[in-house]
Amino acid sequence: MKSSMCYGVVVVLALFSLCVSATDPGSLQDFCVAAKNPNDAVFVNGLFCKDPALAVAEDFFLPRFNKPGVIKSPIGSVVTQANVAQIAGLNTLGISMARIDYAPKGLNPPHTHPRATEILVVLEGTLHVGFVTSNPDNKLFTKVLYKGDVFVFPEGLIHFQMNLEKTPAVAIAALSSQNPGVITIANAVFGSKAPISDDVLAKAFQVDKKVVDFLQSQFWMDN
Repeated sequence: MKSSMCYGVVVVLALFSLCVSATDPGSLQDFCVAAKNPNDAVFVNGLFCKDPALAVAEDFFLPRFNKPGVIKSPIGSVVTQANVAQIAGLNTLGISMARIDYAPKGLNPPHTHPRATEILVVLEGTLHVGFVTSNPDNKLFTKVLYKGDVFVFPEGLIHFQMNLEKTPAVAIAALSSQNPGVITIANAVFGSKAPISDDVLAKAFQVDKKVVDFLQSQFWMDN
């Protein structure tokens, strides 16, 4: 009798574990609209998979990641990505990397990764980094990082890095998605296409419309 009861408990627990682990797959892009007409179904959540028999070593390879990026942005940083767009073999593996080069006093401005947690290691330089928690606390966690230090930015939270030195800095980031996405806050708010109404932004930021109009007139570059 005891053995049959134990067996029943095991079966119930197994079924329960199957139920609680049954979730929708994580999004690998901003959205995936259902196609009512099969002829319109040209995208998948992520990318189509190559026949494994046709895979080659180059599908898993990215050369010259040690080469510094060319910094053109006035904010003084550039991000070199190593995600599924550059390494096809990352498809479905849930991981990617990025190299961030900072000019002296350069900034990787406040931004979020909607689909990934980021862990960053400083290779050269000194960085002031931080992230802000969600509402209602909006608590700032911040730290000064030196060569060899590591810091984590939780998924979806606004974060930044700034080079404190008068010499260049370099960091490497690993991210928990093949396509983490990035939303640079200033670009998204003041550089959206089409522009967000200045009435909306003036009220949201509690500033005069002229301030909003000035910010929207700036040239917002992707980092």
